[in-house]
Amino acid sequence: MNIHYVQHVPYEGPGSIELWSTSNGHKLTSTQIYKNEILPEMDTIDWLVIIGGPMNIYQEDEHGWLVREKNFIGKAIEARKIVVGICLGAQLIADTLGARVYRNSHKEIGWFPIAFSVAARQSEIFGFLPAHLTVFHWHGDTFDITENALLLASSEACQNQAFLYDGRVIGLQFHLESTHDSVQQLVENCRDELVQSPHIQSADEILMQGSKMFKKNNDALSGIFNRLAKNQ
Repeated sequence: MNIHYVQHVPYEGPGSIELWSTSNGHKLTSTQIYKNEILPEMDTIDWLVIIGGPMNIYQEDEHGWLVREKNFIGKAIEARKIVVGICLGAQLIADTLGARVYRNSHKEIGWFPIAFSVAARQSEIFGFLPAHLTVFHWHGDTFDITENALLLASSEACQNQAFLYDGRVIGLQFHLESTHDSVQQLVENCRDELVQSPHIQSADEILMQGSKMFKKNNDALSGIFNRLAKNQ
């Protein structure tokens, strides 16, 4: 398969998605859309993965490529591709599907637990996961759950953490793909967001806790992707 990802800033890449793709013999291609690179022809890709980024989905005046990206996501969904969005990517998918994306009551940055919904635990794609999982967050916006989508997970700070639409379109507010290097990059480039707050950890807390959590999170992502690939 050709798994294509869209990247929004140089310091936030695919993380463990790259290892999963190469380990399973898949081709991995990318569009660095912040460089105004051209998006691929739809018939050349099998999966579309939308990576995170520090911008908001409504900053189209500042980031004009957001318009092209939203159109491309819509076409991928119409073409019945596997589409996975992470953080900003999930918000872009939600917006494309007609759901509201807006500022959450709290920023959530660091390692915090999510609870999977009954729908997730009954799902063929997510049912192998435990009822609760501590995952890595770095987000300030959230989304409503669009009509005909399933709410998959919630946290104390953010009610809508993940959704599944049409059995093949997934939005994850959190970062199961994170590695030590990718989190280090976020900390270095977005350190100004690490202010004192009940739902924001310090840089030291993030990196220290991550050393115990990366494999568990990456294994969860691999399990989700394995099941998506099996059902394609």
